[in-house]
Amino acid sequence: MKIDNFFAELKRRNVYKVAIAYAVVGWLLIQVATQVFPFFEIPNWGIRLIVLLIAVGFPIALVIAWAFELTPEGIKRAEDVDLVTPPRSRNRAWISLVVVAAVFSIGLFFVGRYTGQRSSALSGRASSPVAPGKSIAVLPFENLSDEKSNAYFAEGVQDEILTRLAKVADLKVISRTSTQKYKSAPENLRAIAQELGVANILEGSVQKASDQVRVNVQLINATNDAHLWADTYDRKVTDLFAVESEIAKTIADTLQAKLSGSERTAIAKEPTADSEAYELYLKGNYFWNKRTGTDFRKAIDYFNQAIAKDPNYARAYVGLANSYLLLPNYGAAAPQDSIPPARAAVKKALELDNTLGEAYATSAKIHSEHDFELEDGITEYERAIQLSPNNATAHHWFGTGPLMALARFDRAIAESKRSVELDPLSLVNNADFGWVYFNARRYDEAIVQFRKTIEIDSHFYLAHYYLGEALQLKGQLTEAIAEYRTAVELNDDPLVQCNIEIGHDMD
Repeated sequence: MKIDNFFAELKRRNVYKVAIAYAVVGWLLIQVATQVFPFFEIPNWGIRLIVLLIAVGFPIALVIAWAFELTPEGIKRAEDVDLVTPPRSRNRAWISLVVVAAVFSIGLFFVGRYTGQRSSALSGRASSPVAPGKSIAVLPFENLSDEKSNAYFAEGVQDEILTRLAKVADLKVISRTSTQKYKSAPENLRAIAQELGVANILEGSVQKASDQVRVNVQLINATNDAHLWADTYDRKVTDLFAVESEIAKTIADTLQAKLSGSERTAIAKEPTADSEAYELYLKGNYFWNKRTGTDFRKAIDYFNQAIAKDPNYARAYVGLANSYLLLPNYGAAAPQDSIPPARAAVKKALELDNTLGEAYATSAKIHSEHDFELEDGITEYERAIQLSPNNATAHHWFGTGPLMALARFDRAIAESKRSVELDPLSLVNNADFGWVYFNARRYDEAIVQFRKTIEIDSHFYLAHYYLGEALQLKGQLTEAIAEYRTAVELNDDPLVQCNIEIGHDMD
């Protein structure tokens, strides 16, 4: 068959018409499915199936059009039908039908695009940025024990799960500081998740009686209130590490986080085989988290007791080192008295376990701030963050420590920003983030960050003091003096009073 005869035969057998009509109707079906399926919450694979069926059906429709013809007497084989040119009116009707379907299809396409763009724009204006799917906050665990003094134990289980999750680089894990203000099983999970910048929340409770422990946990997607996973564990205290490891691993698997071999090992590690040492460590951690000079002293006592029970308990040495390290900040000791025991404790911790990111962070702070070995501090902070990527304190100390001291401001800002992402309600992290901007002479950004900190807590003295400094250097002396006065009312600091006098002299 000659090529001219072939194309003439295609036309005579209405193959062209079928192809055009099929394409228009197929496109129309796709547009209808795209607009209607989401309304009925039909999954996206339903739309993909429609597209696939239409694509597969196209060559089949052409073959049928070539081989068969629809006649008043029914469907017949094409070679058995005397195909004459149809009446003009029938041609016009066919063309009109195709045009109407095409116009309707194109209309649906543009309506869908317009409404989709408009709703996206509206949602973008109305809501905060979408939290990453692999993000989680662990809320305080409820203490269901008959003895309310066991609150330290429930808090310790929460901390242990957090510590293990913090080692997973593929997760965003909110620090304990930002979650402590929330009670267990709160009413509005979605609002909490938005404030913390996460998609998922873990709730739990702990009940301890003698050497038996019951742990209840449930993982919830806060964006749609979907319960992703829940379980109850009845174990002896001696088996608690295995429970905490299993919970952390299940969370990572449920959120589809990728785990490296070293991360799996870190999650499964048992810090001590002595249950009494573990309980003493939890008590030490409980008082350390209270952040007062008196409580640091109590923490030191409990950490020392834990070490006496298990001299190889590396994390107890880290707790001891951190307690000594922060004593001077709370007026409870002079640096020359507290830094040497802090240095000795963290050195021992790293000798026992060189995979503890928390230990490297503590060692880095001592090297950079007390020994003025800034490059060594940077190396150890990098190691700390590699081992525990979600350690907000490590990011915070790194950004405001050696990086800022060496005027490496871009990196200092990045580390400080990350510390706020991981601990969004931490007042000191937020204020110090602004302080890094201030030292980089990015005063406008510093002022914005100080005001954000004050929004979290208007009684935080340091943020008002920092804000006063930034406003003063911007030449806004009246506003600066007002911030200094607020700072003095909150904390009678003679340095701030001095700045007020200087401001008055400059005004």
